[in-house]
Amino acid sequence: MTEKQLPQTTYSISDLSKEFDITTRSIRFYEDQGLLKPKRRGQTRIYNLTERVRLKLILRGKRLGFSLSETRRLFELYDADKNSSSQLHTMLDLVEDKKVALQQQMDDIKVVLMELNSAEQQCRDALANNSE
Repeated sequence: MTEKQLPQTTYSISDLSKEFDITTRSIRFYEDQGLLKPKRRGQTRIYNLTERVRLKLILRGKRLGFSLSETRRLFELYDADKNSSSQLHTMLDLVEDKKVALQQQMDDIKVVLMELNSAEQQCRDALANNSE
């Protein structure tokens, strides 16, 4: 294998920032929150494959509506027992909670849309009556 074919095993903060299209400040924030723990070489942060995957999971969780504390909880369960069924059960509980919350938001949005449609129709009716 040539050097270009070897998979990258370490990453700088700027490598991850570019790859995931986030700021280095965001990565440092996740580090401050205890979600990422890069090695250090002087002032330079060195991220390994595990840290890269964790960052990917943090961002995916964020997209799905998980809080950082929920993500941290999952990481802690995983770190304690990498084959833990409790982690999977916790994940299922979190997913169910998110689904319920999203369903409530969808119901709320439907109500607001109906109210907006009604207000719009009242305005159109009023305009039509004014032009007669």
